Amino acid sequence: MGRSRSIFAALIVCASLTACASRPETGYLSPAAVGAPGATEHTLLVATTRERDPRPGTYFNGDRSSSLDYASITLSVPPRHAPGQVEMPANPPGNPDTDFVVREATYLDGDKAFVQALNAQLMKRSKGSRRMFIFIHGYNTLFADAVYRAIQLDHDSKFTGVPVLFTWASRGQLADYVYDTNSATAARDRLEHVLRLALASDAERVDIIAHSMGNWVTTEALRQIKISGDLRNLNKVGVTVLAAPDIDIDVFKSQMRRFGNPQKPLYVVLSKDDRALWASKLIAGGEMRVGDDPNVKELAALGANVIDLTDVKADDPTNHDKFAQLAEVAPQLRDVLGKGIGNRHGPLGETQAAAGGALGSLVTLPITLVGAPVRIIAGE
Repeated sequence: MGRSRSIFAALIVCASLTACASRPETGYLSPAAVGAPGATEHTLLVATTRERDPRPGTYFNGDRSSSLDYASITLSVPPRHAPGQVEMPANPPGNPDTDFVVREATYLDGDKAFVQALNAQLMKRSKGSRRMFIFIHGYNTLFADAVYRAIQLDHDSKFTGVPVLFTWASRGQLADYVYDTNSATAARDRLEHVLRLALASDAERVDIIAHSMGNWVTTEALRQIKISGDLRNLNKVGVTVLAAPDIDIDVFKSQMRRFGNPQKPLYVVLSKDDRALWASKLIAGGEMRVGDDPNVKELAALGANVIDLTDVKADDPTNHDKFAQLAEVAPQLRDVLGKGIGNRHGPLGETQAAAGGALGSLVTLPITLVGAPVRIIAGE
């Protein structure tokens, strides 16, 4: 009875925070007949464990499929897009002058067609720039939600590679936390398969970005790859970003022990005022989640580089989507982080003082572009 009350209380809190948000349900991916001058088009490849949805402009729903499915979707971002935001159509298909809109979309028939489409997109890039990122979304995410967010990250980060969305069967309903958790768990093998397809493709580098409950799917898939001993092409993995991870901290510790010290950069993006993860912690019996863990030095000791966004003002009422705001500064942040932040454990200011001029822009860059101090703690 006590556990039921905790779950109910957590869902009430989440509902009160998101009650005014519009959600892109059926028909929101209907293609627009015309584009707009100054709009930017992006092609997104999709791998999913969702069932196909026959309703026009919907493509996939929140039910689980017994097999992987694929799609290719081209969307346009409006000329006056605000970084960090998704300009959702009030009514589908939307206005390309002001909204994210779909230009064309098609299903892809199986692994072979997906890899062919991926390689075709990669070949449009010059040698040395044939990169891709895979985005794995979190809890309470409709298919259109995931598509729009993946494109926002791609556009705002000025990523020049190929964006890929791995979307598991979230129902997109607050009351379905347990269903979503089980869907995420059931998707582990499928994500492992997609990662192996990506690593075996013509991509020169594969970055991974996971959000919220999507981190559970991601870390489990990576753990399975590690356990299997089949590490072919794993050197292609670039940066792994775990944003607002909805993972029990003790589970994460056990996963990190299996991974060992990360050979490639692993970033944990967190915020100690994340209300969605507070609710998740309540549902989980009070166990701390990685994404709101106040002990950032503990995470750094596991080998993670921690990006603490606690002081950054969120664009959403739950403070759960702050990671999306980082996309705007991604090109500059990549350059700065690429210089190395050293094996230090202090806050950002201490790290800069210890490292000297090499990190001179690390403090002013996030303050200028994100609007508040960002603490970065290096992993051991």
